[in-house]
Amino acid sequence: MKTAISTILLLYIYTICLIVPHSTQNGEASTNRPKELDDDSTVYNAATPLIKCEFLPLEFITCKPPTDFSDNSSARSEAGHGCTKWGGSRWEDVEHTSVWCEALPGIECFGERGFRREGFPCIKYNGHRFVSTLLFSLLLGFLGLDRFCLGHTGTAIGKLLTLGGFGIWWIVDIVLLATGKLGPEDGSSWDPYY
Repeated sequence: MKTAISTILLLYIYTICLIVPHSTQNGEASTNRPKELDDDSTVYNAATPLIKCEFLPLEFITCKPPTDFSDNSSARSEAGHGCTKWGGSRWEDVEHTSVWCEALPGIECFGERGFRREGFPCIKYNGHRFVSTLLFSLLLGFLGLDRFCLGHTGTAIGKLLTLGGFGIWWIVDIVLLATGKLGPEDGSSWDPYY
């Protein structure tokens, strides 16, 4: 009981010390804001509690999506960032690029709040879910519902009119989906959330 009271008392005193401004030598009030935040120097001091803005974790920054250079690889070479190829089934197949990020408001860090961060994958998600599409293919694939969901409208109509290619096309599409050969028509990746 005694330790709980002493802990509460210490926290109260500590809080008062942080909130109440202290007087300086010239009589002006100052806050407990770290000197590093008011300092205009560009030299980083690693002994301070501030970290460089470009080292902030993803939870403390917001980033723009990668620039799409699908039709123009020379523009990507000129800019030095962006994506010419989207998606991929394996990690090795996915292209990576840098994106423009900014520290969230209220997060204190050292240096420029806006910066370019490397290593973002060139992946687009448009709401196509693998499990849902596979279930559509198993249950209603003979009507072409799986292909309608993926955006393959022309072949979906053909599959609908022939009732799944008399069953053969239906089985082939199930195998193509399961092996990863049939995907969304717009080239986006499967949405990882079910």
